Amino acid sequence: MPRVPLIGRLSPREYIALVFGLIFIAFEGLIRLVILLLLPRIIINWFYARSRSLFHFLGGRGLKKQIPRDPKATPRVNALRQAKRSMADQILHARDFGELCALHGYTPEEHVVLTKDGYLLGLHRISSTKGQQNPRPGISTGKPVVYLHHGLLMNSEVWVCLTDTERALPFVLVEQGFDVWLGNNRGNKYSKKSIHHGPNSTKFWDFSIDDFAWHDIPDSIKYILEITKAPKLSYVGFSQGTAQAFAALSIHPQLNEKINVFIALAPALSPAGLSASIVDGLMKSSPTLMFLFFGRKSILSSATMWQSILYPPIFAKVIDASLVWMFNWHNHNISPSQKIAAYAHLYSFASTKSVVHWFQIMRNGAFLMYDDEVMSPVVRTAVSSYRPARFPTKNIATPIVLLYGDRDSLVDIDVMMSQLPQHTEALRLHTYEHIDILWGKDVDRDVIPEVLDALKRYCEDKDKLTGIVNGVKRTEDETDGLSDSL
Repeated sequence: MPRVPLIGRLSPREYIALVFGLIFIAFEGLIRLVILLLLPRIIINWFYARSRSLFHFLGGRGLKKQIPRDPKATPRVNALRQAKRSMADQILHARDFGELCALHGYTPEEHVVLTKDGYLLGLHRISSTKGQQNPRPGISTGKPVVYLHHGLLMNSEVWVCLTDTERALPFVLVEQGFDVWLGNNRGNKYSKKSIHHGPNSTKFWDFSIDDFAWHDIPDSIKYILEITKAPKLSYVGFSQGTAQAFAALSIHPQLNEKINVFIALAPALSPAGLSASIVDGLMKSSPTLMFLFFGRKSILSSATMWQSILYPPIFAKVIDASLVWMFNWHNHNISPSQKIAAYAHLYSFASTKSVVHWFQIMRNGAFLMYDDEVMSPVVRTAVSSYRPARFPTKNIATPIVLLYGDRDSLVDIDVMMSQLPQHTEALRLHTYEHIDILWGKDVDRDVIPEVLDALKRYCEDKDKLTGIVNGVKRTEDETDGLSDSL
């Protein structure tokens, strides 16, 4: 009998969603071509200005708009509000990791690591405290080493695009005496090179979580340890950055000997699915439909274009609405000014295949390697025993500390703990969602102290640290209404 893809696997509602999805993608692609190829810059700037005027007319507040002084607040509070608004504006317009660090008074180093399969990955390093610069970059500082890794569709900028220095984990870590390194996945803004294929080639984007685990994570860690001469480092991951570590540690037993503790922020292992039921059902029924929607190269590559032509507060509203629809994340713990500033640095290039991999994991309800038999589900039966290889996460020997939000729709802590070794610790963060753990207004009180505590407990060179703090305390009159007003 001839194989007919999709028939019998999708409901009528999902077929309707598929048709409308394809129409929307085609329409968006047409608009993008018109904007990029036919419209001169002067017209694009005119539409940008009109969107800004419309936003203010409807009652919005942009970064450029001055905040009226609150007669009930102290002069210091009013000054802090204006300073934070100015800082958010500068973060919004910062072009790269170096400029973001400079806004906070830090001078980073840039490094490049060549993976075994030929990708060139950008690494960032912050080894000197505020206002200082390492006179001999690229060598050991003798300090304990911490490695931070970002999530899906992100790059290293997400760690440093905060409006307060005390809420940015890398800056707090370097002030506490750590040598801080930040990694980047292949394909993103800082890792868009390969010695074998160019980024316009389909082969360049032929990678999934498997490749991050086999190459990107272990090769980056090997490079860092060679430079720093440290026997071990601490790993802090966010979202997919935790999944990559779970995978890498499970398939590289020797890697466990190089990491003294793995701290997983908003951990991702085998999420149940999306809040958008139509998208969730459609993609679980046939994950490879993502290739039909977005092709086999970079996913959502038009995001940077829309970001450049939309007025920032409007772009922030679009992102907020998308996160509510897809994941039921309302991000109430993130201030409006932080959203406007940070959303400009949220997206980075990633392969469609890596997103397909996530939908395969959701569909199977297990943390599995990529299923290369993309057409095989059409002929599988309900009793079929076929399943791709599972990442053996219970074999991880490295100490694991999970920090998860109790309102994060992607985390089912009971299911996650059942797939991890018994020595795993889990810490619940009340009212936190997913991105809150990165950019929430109180991360300096709720998240960073817990990270520092875990590092202190497992760091073998804790005597070299300057002292672990329990967050940055701010006086009541400084914080009263400040975050809400911004």
